[in-house]
Amino acid sequence: MYWKRWKAQPRIGGNTMKTNHQLGIGTTGGTLLSMVGQLGMHDVLRTALLAAIGAVVSFAVTWLLQRLWRRRH
Repeated sequence: MYWKRWKAQPRIGGNTMKTNHQLGIGTTGGTLLSMVGQLGMHDVLRTALLAAIGAVVSFAVTWLLQRLWRRRH
């Protein structure tokens, strides 16, 4: 079976990848948790509103350009 062949192969580097993975998760988690205390509800709502406006504008421009392109060809 495939897993037996994979398990039989020697491991190179030991737990190096696991340690690096854990370090990345710890760094990301610490960064996100430090930002949570600094963000207020006002900032989150403003970001959500700007994201929604950006999505609507992007959709409208794409739709308009597609209509213009179809008329030309």
